[in-house]
Amino acid sequence: MNLQSGDPTVVLVMGVSGSGKSTIGKRLADALGCAYFDADTFHSAEAVAKMRSGTPLDDHDRMPWLGRIAQKMEELLADGESGVIGCSALKRGYRDLLLGQVGDPAGLRALVPLVYLKGSFDLIRSRLAVRQGHFMPPSLLQSQFDQLEEPAPDEQPIAVDIAPAPEAIVEAILHALADRGGLAQGAA
Repeated sequence: MNLQSGDPTVVLVMGVSGSGKSTIGKRLADALGCAYFDADTFHSAEAVAKMRSGTPLDDHDRMPWLGRIAQKMEELLADGESGVIGCSALKRGYRDLLLGQVGDPAGLRALVPLVYLKGSFDLIRSRLAVRQGHFMPPSLLQSQFDQLEEPAPDEQPIAVDIAPAPEAIVEAILHALADRGGLAQGAA
């Protein structure tokens, strides 16, 4: 499966910390034959230190970060490249900022499909309890859920339950993208 033979597409995989954005995003990118970009790598050192200390980020912290992610999306599309970006994108305003900066909003959904990794607090908390090597402490999970504004129908999200195995989640996303025509012909 490969997006590169058709129009460029950037898949935005969103959800709270611990929902599987990196795991699913990397596997999805591999299946699509494109690059994966983790939004965490776009954070400033100050923002990472703040989260590491157990302090949630506020909008002031997030705006420059979202701008850098939107710039990357813009660059990919301008260069005719596809990609998958894993980003929490918890609020509607954040998603609007990301999508509003990558071109014509009327045609943007075809270029940037939104995948929402949806799971219960308890399931995600259990995953965070065993996750190692990440700067986001499990104590901030509640703040993530407090900030979360689930995508509305007009955002045309592909909402995927995160309880199944990663392979099944990626397969569900691939089918949904193919059903929407979000994959190059012959890619599905």
